[in-house]
Amino acid sequence: MRLHQMLTGLAFTIAIAGGGACGGTGSGTEGASDPSPTAPPAGSDPDPGTTPSPSSTTPPAPTSAPAPAAVPLTAATCFNSLKGAVTGPDYDKLKPTILASCAGTHHQSIKGVERLVFLGDSVTTGTPPTMPKEIYRDRVYEGVKKRFGNVAVSDCSAWGADTADFLAGKNQLATCFPQAEPKRTLVVMTMGGNDIAYWAKNKLSTADAIVAADAAADRLRAAVDWLQAPGRFPNGVYVTFANVYEYTDTSGDLASCPASTVAGMSGSWPTGAPAIVHLQERIMEVATATKTDMIFLLEHFCGHGYRRNDPSLQCYRGPGAELWFDLTCIHPTPKGHEQIANLFLQVIDGI
Repeated sequence: MRLHQMLTGLAFTIAIAGGGACGGTGSGTEGASDPSPTAPPAGSDPDPGTTPSPSSTTPPAPTSAPAPAAVPLTAATCFNSLKGAVTGPDYDKLKPTILASCAGTHHQSIKGVERLVFLGDSVTTGTPPTMPKEIYRDRVYEGVKKRFGNVAVSDCSAWGADTADFLAGKNQLATCFPQAEPKRTLVVMTMGGNDIAYWAKNKLSTADAIVAADAAADRLRAAVDWLQAPGRFPNGVYVTFANVYEYTDTSGDLASCPASTVAGMSGSWPTGAPAIVHLQERIMEVATATKTDMIFLLEHFCGHGYRRNDPSLQCYRGPGAELWFDLTCIHPTPKGHEQIANLFLQVIDGI
């Protein structure tokens, strides 16, 4: 298979690390879909015999002042070290609940999973030279089995898939879910890189690319709405997905990956940067609006691309930072797959 046929990751002259995020809401269990245990009614007393009588002159014991509320964690705080000349997505204006680990959001309390389903593109399917057991999909499956037992698993992801393949084209949703699913299901997916590849290859104008970004985000939202439709999963469904990464570490240097021209990523597309930032924000908007969860793939991979050793870039993480992109430029190395799996598992654990 020719290299450009396996495109899935964002890899163009677009510098969009998450350094521009600001605003936001809290972390921990706050904002997760399951309610907290109900507190006792105000004024109730488990031991009425200890209550002073109305005629008692003994003043009541002083009560402790309530502990101050924890300051909500924001994406801007999580990725403060990535701030720089390039302004990235402003996730916090959408008020997501952020995990303490900064792996992603925490809008669901995931428990009792009986079936695991993978959707998406070749990042999820896996590509050579990474071995099958090293792909993040297999790592997540093993992690889910440890947490929930021997769950059923399906993979409907495909090389070259884009957001149109959720409900048309490859029709991944109907393929994996031809009828109502009685098992409580966890859906995990990566999608969006091939959408961006098409826009960049055709050098869309900023205005046209923003329209295309909105269409891609709308297709993601339609997919989540399809999954959450009443009666589709009588015992519940959890949905997790990633935003879209890039291999240039904000530099926009396509040639930093030796195989970039073979992969069809020659030239430049500076007019696309606003659309890519817009897409990342729209992906987060889907997570906040539907109470599903997004991992910060873009932000965690920034500084592990082909310009990771350039200290002038805002994603620079110091000498010795590992390369997480393989020779195709836009797919993860085994170490990159490990990191993706860890991010998804932290979201699943809510930590």
